[in-house]
Amino acid sequence: MTIDISAMKWLNPPPSAEVRNGRLHVVTGEKTDFWQGTYYGFHRDDGHFLHAQRKGDFTATVTFTGRYEELYDQAGLMIRADAGHWMKCGIEYTDGAKHFSVVVTNRNSDWSAFRLDHDFDEMSVRVTRNGDALFIQYCTDRQPDWRMARLAYFDPSMQDIMVGPAFCSPQRKGFEAEFIDFTLTDPVSRDIH
Repeated sequence: MTIDISAMKWLNPPPSAEVRNGRLHVVTGEKTDFWQGTYYGFHRDDGHFLHAQRKGDFTATVTFTGRYEELYDQAGLMIRADAGHWMKCGIEYTDGAKHFSVVVTNRNSDWSAFRLDHDFDEMSVRVTRNGDALFIQYCTDRQPDWRMARLAYFDPSMQDIMVGPAFCSPQRKGFEAEFIDFTLTDPVSRDIH
């Protein structure tokens, strides 16, 4: 598997991003994040996001790994219409452990997360957009079956969508992640079960 970034663009480029052996190696800047308002009161839109453009329905899949060490270190996939309408999902480090995390933002952000208790090296995230919904799934190299994490609303009138790997480190700089593969295709299925 390889990641091809030749036709992709950065929102908030990181201080370091390099493709080596087909893998994208990245390092975060100082205190970067994506969040809008809820509970914490702050509005942040300075996380790192490498994206391709897509219209209509699709399935996006990304495989990645990271050196999660500090609170809120995170890497995964983002689906974004604009600064007030987006979804990010993947691994977020909180309470001393890796959690599968999903943030859905419709002007204000919400956050759901659950702890992953099994060991793994690589995480894969798959998001399928069908009409007004994002179907969010995950698997790991140690548990390779796709599992449902969330079914979330996403405004169907928003058709020009940015899709791709995202990562940030709200408490520090220097979080390292590696993106192994990224694909963006027609929807794989509407099946949930």
